[in-house]
Amino acid sequence: MKAIILFGHGARDARWREPFDRLASLWITQHPDTAVELAFLEMMQPSLEQAVASLSATGATEIVVVPVFFGQGGHLRNDFPVLLESCQKQFPNLRLSATPAVGEDLAVLQAIVDFSARALLP
Repeated sequence: MKAIILFGHGARDARWREPFDRLASLWITQHPDTAVELAFLEMMQPSLEQAVASLSATGATEIVVVPVFFGQGGHLRNDFPVLLESCQKQFPNLRLSATPAVGEDLAVLQAIVDFSARALLP
């Protein structure tokens, strides 16, 4: 069974999480046959390890982690690979992989351009 983890940075302010919860809800509505979990690097729960454990417990055998970051900064280049490797060691029967940061995808960048252009409309 395939599953997905939407991975964000995390923040002290609980309201920062709201768009991530909406993103997960959209995923569930549009892809109800593929389990989704949120995970955060710091300051929020669940952690990446907790999300992997949760999906593993529900029968996931392959998990794709999608970093919901604007770019491949230090956290994604340095911290994230260590976390992913640690999860892989803890769950050797799972196939874990990751995408680049969502902000590096042309469609995401175009969506931001389109959003910005709408701000100029009367």
